[in-house]
Amino acid sequence: MKAAVINEINGRFDVEEVSIGDPVGREVLVEVKAAGLCHSDLLVASIDRGRPLPMVVGHEMAGVVAAVGPDVRDLAVGDHVVGSEVKFCGHCEECLAGHSYRCVNPGEVSRPRAAGSKLRRNSGDVHAFGVAAFAEYTICHANSLVRIPRELPFPQAAVLSCAAITGVGAALNTAKVQPGDTVAVIGLGGIGLNVLSGARIAGATTIIGVDVHPAKLELASRFGATHVVNSGEEDAVAKVREISGRGVHHSFEAIGLGATQTQAIEMTRVGGGAYFIGIPQGAPLEVDVLRSLIASQRRIQGVYMGSSNIRRDIPMYAELYLQGRLNLDDLVAQEIPLEGINDAYRLQESGAIARSVITSF
Repeated sequence: MKAAVINEINGRFDVEEVSIGDPVGREVLVEVKAAGLCHSDLLVASIDRGRPLPMVVGHEMAGVVAAVGPDVRDLAVGDHVVGSEVKFCGHCEECLAGHSYRCVNPGEVSRPRAAGSKLRRNSGDVHAFGVAAFAEYTICHANSLVRIPRELPFPQAAVLSCAAITGVGAALNTAKVQPGDTVAVIGLGGIGLNVLSGARIAGATTIIGVDVHPAKLELASRFGATHVVNSGEEDAVAKVREISGRGVHHSFEAIGLGATQTQAIEMTRVGGGAYFIGIPQGAPLEVDVLRSLIASQRRIQGVYMGSSNIRRDIPMYAELYLQGRLNLDDLVAQEIPLEGINDAYRLQESGAIARSVITSF
């Protein structure tokens, strides 16, 4: 089959032939119908964090079950599914409390060493990261898959698995935005736009989108923004505080830069919360704890996958989409072939579009 392989840490993917094994235990073979291009996967190809190469990544995936391992009981061939990188055992105290995103034993759902590598090519093993969605087929543990309605289009289903659950979940699950709250979101890519959606669903009355790209600021209103701020042209902190009165109840940073993380803290009111979603890039953040946290009674919290219980949240968001209450259509800016992955990432990283989705292999 064809797959987009990371052979070097150079920010590029090489489309080549690899072979895939058979599912074992509770694994499921999925024919990939759509795979979203998340910024996090590009970072894996661009920043050396010691991960083994060659590697296939991709963690926004929707597809059809093609085969199941002998111990799979909850999925069947032909089911439409979404794959998530949230790994959970299902029986630890966090899982039993509904916090599967904080599973204590995520390694339990990894493939046993004795089963060998899922992916291979002539020169040896190819490592799979996330749900390895940048390929015609992938093998996932059943716990990483969620059945979805057949009427849900595959491109929109794919972005549910990361962009939607992370963004909407950050607002609903992590921050627990309440009706009447004020919200600011810095960075209006796929994640940030979905934070706007989550804030709207939660009933926030003032929802401010912050970015430097006019195209993204224009798009923000379709996802729930009541105001937008071009941080390349004006002081974002001052403007957000002006719009919201004395700062927002909740600020979300979806970029991963120290400068914008600092902005997120400073635009939050006394007693408010700043939520960091973006994968960190560059130098560590320095915080004036006395002024910015203790005296202002603010809190800072990291967000992983929107604090999502995927078995609960993905079906709920799918239903909200089908009811017309969650905008996924405007998130899918273009559908591309696998061979177009590098050009699509360049366009996406320029800020011109929200999300590209691979739909042709």
